[in-house]
Amino acid sequence: MSTVSTAYDVAAVRADFPALRAGAAHFDGPGGSQVPRQVAHAVAATLGSPIANRGQVTEAERNADAVVVAARAAVADLVAGDPGGVVFGRSMTQLTYDLSRTLAAGWGRGDEVVVTRLDHDANVRPWVQAAQARGATVRWADLDPDTGELTPDALAAVLSDRTRLVALTGASNLIGTRPDVAALTALAHEAGALTHVDGVHLTAHAPVDVAALGADLYACSPYKFLGPHLGCLVAAPSLLETLHPDKLLPSTDAVPERFELGTLPYELLAGTTAAVDYLAGLGGDDGDRRARLVAGLTAVEEHEDRLRLRIEDALAELPGVTLWSRAAHRTPTLLLTFADRAAADVTRELAARGVNAPSGSFYAIEVSRRLGLGDTGGLRVGLAPYTDDADVDRLLDGLRAAVGRA
Repeated sequence: MSTVSTAYDVAAVRADFPALRAGAAHFDGPGGSQVPRQVAHAVAATLGSPIANRGQVTEAERNADAVVVAARAAVADLVAGDPGGVVFGRSMTQLTYDLSRTLAAGWGRGDEVVVTRLDHDANVRPWVQAAQARGATVRWADLDPDTGELTPDALAAVLSDRTRLVALTGASNLIGTRPDVAALTALAHEAGALTHVDGVHLTAHAPVDVAALGADLYACSPYKFLGPHLGCLVAAPSLLETLHPDKLLPSTDAVPERFELGTLPYELLAGTTAAVDYLAGLGGDDGDRRARLVAGLTAVEEHEDRLRLRIEDALAELPGVTLWSRAAHRTPTLLLTFADRAAADVTRELAARGVNAPSGSFYAIEVSRRLGLGDTGGLRVGLAPYTDDADVDRLLDGLRAAVGRA
């Protein structure tokens, strides 16, 4: 891939994505990004190499161990975490369910858990169900439906000295809202609670530093940031040492391995490392991988925000279109509804034009209901590092045709 340094070269980026050759304009990245050829090659190379259970005796064992160690280091660099606290699982949802049951083992009547109306259900339902199973109380931090904001005041209103955990999002996958996570986690810590931050959507669009965010536990998913389908949990190893998940008797009790059930998918871990390296490559050649990741993701953020503003300016001129992404600080993720058209119908019309912009509530069911959109949601437009101005032109042309302004 061509190095991107002083300017973001989206054409060079797009050349690395084989899926784009099919011709569609992809605005479906929030549900899973396309992957560069470097990621696909890493997955294939790992599947084609000698591989076995981890160890140091045979080449196959050493290959497996090296893949795992490299992936932990890559994810740690991505979010400024500790490699010894990186846990891999099938998905963020699976990891959060497992973690919720482990943490809930220490909860009981009188304890409280806080969830929010802004979150994807994967950072809501596992905590709600775990709390209910232990007789703990669930409290809800509300979303302002007019602004799409989750404010510190909204969280402070539901905290108490009985709060054991606060689960909140780094960015909404439905409307893009980026709450002030550091301010929210500071309030949670003042109350004596742990914080679990769903960073699945945030990690794809901006540099992340888990310590700066105040996230005791941070979850993300490589398939949202150009990698394979997998989930990651990042925490301080010292915190993980205090947690004792259910596991098989012969499996290791070491951290972080004791949180990983069964043999890891080595090929997907190799793809994750390749995705992180790709993002680092967008930051040029100077500095270590963490520094290049910060530079690369900053460049991505600026590129995506420029395109987002183009879309928002055009939407303001379209009659009967409501934009629900209104927060002061947000990712390039726009939720639209239409006065006289079902969002799903517009999705189909765009698809016929080769523009992929799906409709739904995308598991952010609490957000959709709080906005008054029920379980239907709206049409979601999500930008990605490979989105260019021509994609935006095609999207806007399709939307104008859908509302009769072509």
